[in-house]
Amino acid sequence: MQYIDNVVFLILLVAGFGLFAKRLKELYRNIKLGKEINRTDRKAERWATMTRVALGQSKMVKRPIAGILHIFIYVGFVIINIELLEIVIDGIFGTHRFLQGVLGESFYAFFTGFLEILAALVVFAVIVFFIRRNFYDVKRLTMKELFGWPKEDANWILIIEFALMVAFFTMNGADYYADAARFSGNFPISAHLFPFFQNMDVETLHIIEKSAWWFHFVGILFFMNYLYYSKHLHIIFAFPTTWYANLEKKGKFNNLDSVTKEIKLMMDPNADPYAAPAEGAEEVPSKFGAEDIFDLNQHQLLSAYSCTECGRCTSVCPANITGKKLSPRLIMMKTRDRLEEVGKNINKNGKFVDDGRKLLNDYITKEELWACTTCNACVEACPVLIDPLSIIFEMRRFLVMEQSAAPQELNLMMTNVENNAAPWQYNQADRLNWAKDN
Repeated sequence: MQYIDNVVFLILLVAGFGLFAKRLKELYRNIKLGKEINRTDRKAERWATMTRVALGQSKMVKRPIAGILHIFIYVGFVIINIELLEIVIDGIFGTHRFLQGVLGESFYAFFTGFLEILAALVVFAVIVFFIRRNFYDVKRLTMKELFGWPKEDANWILIIEFALMVAFFTMNGADYYADAARFSGNFPISAHLFPFFQNMDVETLHIIEKSAWWFHFVGILFFMNYLYYSKHLHIIFAFPTTWYANLEKKGKFNNLDSVTKEIKLMMDPNADPYAAPAEGAEEVPSKFGAEDIFDLNQHQLLSAYSCTECGRCTSVCPANITGKKLSPRLIMMKTRDRLEEVGKNINKNGKFVDDGRKLLNDYITKEELWACTTCNACVEACPVLIDPLSIIFEMRRFLVMEQSAAPQELNLMMTNVENNAAPWQYNQADRLNWAKDN
């Protein structure tokens, strides 16, 4: 019976990480539903970009207050969970504060003291973010698109992080008062948070410490698996998203190979347009643009999962600012919602069964797509290099090239280009008349 705690701990550990691995496998499968895209070039630049943006949070601090507070949570939470290593060792082998014997009392005191300072910064940032999100009218955090689950999800994350830090301090504080001689100097904050602990007997303190220890451990496993349902997947996916980000100039329009081949065929006087395709060639041309998530590339789907719904993109979008329906944040949220719908379809049927729904029209409307000015403000603003404009581009391309459903103004412009070699409706012979008065 003395090993029952260790057995329960091991079962929870395996179950928690096993479920987490299963969830990640599903997410990986969903992302692979998109078209393959090769972004393994310029590796040195990609490593530098990921280090600077995802690890270094360089774009977060462009809004200094929110950025610095986010760094508190990010750095604090990541480093504090290094203690998870000690918890795992203690849980499996029944030890207590295993790292103290490995690191030595002096260095372990520095280590735990440093963790407590970081934990305090996390608590401070979490409280500020909770107040700011719920009691201040920050427009990008109170928009209609965040009503319901997105708002609840953001608050639950903050509550979970706060609870984990409280458990962390409680565990340390109970340890301190149970054996002050051993842990003198280790816990500079928790030693002063719970003065009422000094009136408790050692056995009670051990119960409190162990309860907080279990809460902290189970809370981490819960948080880890909650990520699957949360916008906070960016904790994991921000790194591959930034590594595989588009390194070309913002807004550079990509050419379709199928279109390029067609034009070359038209311009080749010796080409036979009726010749059978070469062996191994694609007989049916691929769809132009994107109608559903299957038509987007894998990085675009990865980006949908990486979006943290911060709204920095929408807050700088000129179309949204002027009252149009377009919200770059909502484009990413709707893409993720459709991707999740398809994933559930596959889970239920073993493969995707046509549900009669598409990303275009059922999730993202034409009005949203054509409201975009392609200014790239949303791309520049994103803290993890997500590119909503690329999705808008592809869906517009589908409307124009597959459905001939461009707005009348655009059709007129394209007709003018075709007939007059210019967007304006005048004869080519008059193109230089503007220069005669100079």
